[in-house]
Amino acid sequence: MCGIVGSVSTKTNIIPILLNGLKTLEYRGYDSAGISYLKDGNLTINKVKGRVQDLENNIEKNSFSNIGIAHTRWATHGKVSETNAHPHNVGHITIVHNGIIENFNKLKHKLEEKGYQFKTQADTEIAAGLLDYYYKKYENIDKAIQKFMKKVDGSYAICMLIDNDPNTIYVIKKDSPLIIGQSQDVNYIASDVPAILKYTKNYYILEDYEYGKVTNNNIEIYNKEGNLLKKELKEYHGSDLTSDKGLYEHYMLKEIMEQNTTIRKTINPYINNIKDLLKMPDLTKYERIDIIACGTAMHAGLIAKYLFEQYTNTKCEVFLASEYRYQNNFLNNKVLSIFISQSGETADTLAALKKVKEENCDSLGIVNVKESSIARAIDKVLYTEAGTEIAVASTKAYTAQVALLSVLVLAHAYRTKSIKEEKILNILEEFRSITSILNPILEDTKTYENIAKEIYEKNDVFYIGRGLDYALAMEGSLKLKEISYIHSEAYAAGELKHGTISLITKDTPVFSSATNKHINTKTISNLKEVISRGAKCYLITDEDIKDDNIKVIKIKKVSMFLKPLLTIIPYQLIAYYTAKLKGCDIDKPRNLAKSVTVE
Repeated sequence: MCGIVGSVSTKTNIIPILLNGLKTLEYRGYDSAGISYLKDGNLTINKVKGRVQDLENNIEKNSFSNIGIAHTRWATHGKVSETNAHPHNVGHITIVHNGIIENFNKLKHKLEEKGYQFKTQADTEIAAGLLDYYYKKYENIDKAIQKFMKKVDGSYAICMLIDNDPNTIYVIKKDSPLIIGQSQDVNYIASDVPAILKYTKNYYILEDYEYGKVTNNNIEIYNKEGNLLKKELKEYHGSDLTSDKGLYEHYMLKEIMEQNTTIRKTINPYINNIKDLLKMPDLTKYERIDIIACGTAMHAGLIAKYLFEQYTNTKCEVFLASEYRYQNNFLNNKVLSIFISQSGETADTLAALKKVKEENCDSLGIVNVKESSIARAIDKVLYTEAGTEIAVASTKAYTAQVALLSVLVLAHAYRTKSIKEEKILNILEEFRSITSILNPILEDTKTYENIAKEIYEKNDVFYIGRGLDYALAMEGSLKLKEISYIHSEAYAAGELKHGTISLITKDTPVFSSATNKHINTKTISNLKEVISRGAKCYLITDEDIKDDNIKVIKIKKVSMFLKPLLTIIPYQLIAYYTAKLKGCDIDKPRNLAKSVTVE
């Protein structure tokens, strides 16, 4: 799974369109790429293990077609190889596919009994085989697609060519996102809006168990019974998402440096005066808040948990979305479930949301991408305004999530009178001053570069903290391992002596933050424990700490509602400069995808 692009035109050569679309979706992460197109009744398939540029170099310069599909693959079934790359062709059918066909083994055996032979390890080839089987059996593509949807378990966004139908692209959708873009004499298919914005801002969104037929001048979308649907044509109102790096060497660095702007843009509607907080959803009817998310978004949820419980006396639990749907969640109408997702397409988070909806419980989304699957399905959505995050490792999207959640907690505290109004006014003033507060941290790049020089050749790095600082340690550790490939672990500081301290040897880097005056001394004590065993320690704090054995990164004293925003930036920049010294592909780290649309 990863990026899908398709296009059909009257006279326009769609090959450059497909390649441009794939390049636009490169930020999602992938390991191979491929393209398929029809010309004069002949099918061409070109696939490479590697980048879209390698694919483009592999295509003859004068190639022309008015109909084709393309894909960037992030391996799920089958190793990374040219053979396993999409598109896959079986008989009359050629497809690209995002998602996972869960019962592909069972389907494969049945198709082999019918005489089909398969060349790859990919579940996508089995999907192509099943579509080909039903197409031949019924001699009707509508019946073939409807039967396919009944027989297949799992998720799929499929874009399909039929070799004896040279004017139509067929699409099928369940659980993985797919849109159809519309313009005059050329129509488009894509897994994400950025792929088509160069050509059109008008598009249809396919919902689960819908399929479509796309020609150069017509778009038809049907439900699983084959009834023609009247769909709303959407118009994208944002800016073109295909931003460049400007003067920055990597997108990740650019996005870190944009955080002043993205945080302010996200929270601006709620912070100009105290009454603006009432624009936030009213949470007073709920006795418990559940936060469900994955990865970095889950770490943002941990910040919110601390603030909800510490400052509003509201019970808050944080769950990994991949675990949430398989457990007893004790849901009732006094529980609010908050779902956090940058893309709004995270498969595990979306599956958990469906479970909450089945229980008729209230839901709130913290989402970056408008009109995404979670944004459409949720009861109420609050949008972060991070803009498109090109680098796979999240930075500005994370801080936008944290900022928005912090203001949500502050609004709840205002409604419940958990925090005195005077203190709330002071916190709002801090939020309004976020640019001047963050600038000194963002500009201290020499400090982060020097620390990176000290750790980039290490095999193991540890992050520790207590309370809010433990949640930040988890995100700091994730950033380092994501892009530098250094093994790193985050631990609650007090847990070190319960086993993990055995891993500390001479010059082992240990990072920590100490931002809570009530427990800072205990964190410092834990650092001294590892120093006595040879560790090299780095501390982010707003306290005046002088210790020759600890490298201190000083941040401004602010309220606990802003401290996470200040503390995480040094972690982000240390990870960035470490990965740069190691020569890593910072924006597209190995094995990772930006939008995780499979469980």
